[in-house]
Amino acid sequence: MHVPLYLSPSKSNSMAKLLSFFSTIFILLSLVISSATGEVDEYAFGKSINRKSKGIKREKLSHFKFYFHDIGSGTKPTSVVIVPPPKNTTITGFGRMNMIDNALTLGPKLSSKIIGRAQGFYGSSSLSELSLLMVMNFEFIEGKYNGSSLAVLGRNPAFETVREMPVIGGSGLFRFARGYVQARTHSLDLKTKDATVQYDAYVLHY
Repeated sequence: MHVPLYLSPSKSNSMAKLLSFFSTIFILLSLVISSATGEVDEYAFGKSINRKSKGIKREKLSHFKFYFHDIGSGTKPTSVVIVPPPKNTTITGFGRMNMIDNALTLGPKLSSKIIGRAQGFYGSSSLSELSLLMVMNFEFIEGKYNGSSLAVLGRNPAFETVREMPVIGGSGLFRFARGYVQARTHSLDLKTKDATVQYDAYVLHY
């Protein structure tokens, strides 16, 4: 014979409160463990995480100096036209675009030690002056920066003595990077249009 279990109202309320208490403790412990391990709910769109879990410590400012070789001549050019300017364009070559994989060296000579590559593109973006839109990554291969890169995007008025462009990010040791570069033409061959440009990069990074 089955005898139904009966709990008095007071005992029933006590049991409910006890279950609620343990449920709250369980949820809090789960949140603490998840926060400590850096785990993120796979269904969560955005969530705060511990800065140290991504190696973010104290921000520092670094200066890098190197030379950029834009070579469009010869049998192995590192700068090639991928979009020619329209026939009715101005003398600025408005609309022309080049893809680049230019060497970055320690010294001004192309034979100097290569410390990285400038990969991306630039295009003539002005009707009235020789001004370029630069979109490129400086991919480094030197020392501890091997495999790290800086992203540069900005306006380059080529005939000005000093041109400044923003550093908008980076990868590897330059994650969360910000700063700017200054470009100065070191040499320009008017016949071949080959150019060597000095770059000074000032970068805030972790």
